[in-house]
Amino acid sequence: MTQLVDHSAIAKRPAGPTESPVRPTTAAALARRQQQEAAERRAGAAAVVKAYVSLTKPRIVELLLVTTVPVMFLAAKGLPSLWLVLVVLVGGSLAAGAANALNCYIDRDIDQLMNRTKRRPLATHTVSPRSALIFGLTLAAVSTALMATFTNLLATALTAGAIVYYDLVYTLWLKRTTPQNTVWGGACGAAPVLIGWAAVTGGLSWTAWILFAVVFLWQPPHFYALAIKFKADYARAGIPMLPVVRSLRRVGLETVIYSWLTVGASLALWPLGMTPLYGVVAVVTGALLLVEAHRLYGRARREEPLKPMRLFHWSVTYLTLLFAAVAIDVFLQ
Repeated sequence: MTQLVDHSAIAKRPAGPTESPVRPTTAAALARRQQQEAAERRAGAAAVVKAYVSLTKPRIVELLLVTTVPVMFLAAKGLPSLWLVLVVLVGGSLAAGAANALNCYIDRDIDQLMNRTKRRPLATHTVSPRSALIFGLTLAAVSTALMATFTNLLATALTAGAIVYYDLVYTLWLKRTTPQNTVWGGACGAAPVLIGWAAVTGGLSWTAWILFAVVFLWQPPHFYALAIKFKADYARAGIPMLPVVRSLRRVGLETVIYSWLTVGASLALWPLGMTPLYGVVAVVTGALLLVEAHRLYGRARREEPLKPMRLFHWSVTYLTLLFAAVAIDVFLQ
């Protein structure tokens, strides 16, 4: 049988390869795929950068810098060289970041066991231990070189010493062996005060040591509150923080003692040339710190549920306001 052919349909059929109409669709899909892959690469690069920044623990660095700049103002009895302030801020940030990155490298075994730290870059394997070690050592070298080039020998030695103390003395030894780790580990947390003063004056005075004492004594109440909150984490990791190895009543008592010592040290600065503004701020903020410390202790004595983060957050506010008063006071004299 002869097949009938619709010649009109053939005539209307477009010339050229039959696959040409789908080319635009294929090209669009390819473009979308390339865009997606590029976005994934950017997201991956951003995640890596974020992970390295996280190693430096930026929030801790910020708190350290809050104490450094006001001390430099006080040491200079006015506005110090802005270039010097910038160098100390950058050098101090890099040094603190180096110490924190090396701390993450050393603590990578226990960070995986604690809910508070299990999302850190080494615990999640976002950054390899070798890369974290190299990163930390590089930051340490750059910060020390920066301080040595633009400040003086004492400020440089204090910067290098703070890194070594935090990682070798505190992280490797004190943290894992004694419940007094929080107390003696406070020396490196208070070091920026001395570094800032030394960078301006080339030496250390009684005023610098009193401000060092304020930050040193402030750290136990601040970190005891955090350790109470994450007591189960520290116990799981085998870290003998005071709330893990002693009763909460004992922790509350030490919190009160160190809070009183902190306020006492802050008031000791008042007669050394500070104006009434500083005195009022020290008294008011100190009184509020003591209220929170005694509230925590009272709850511990009555065996009531504690609310340690109230003290933790107020302690940050206390230190910020106190050192802001130091900076402002300089310009009122």
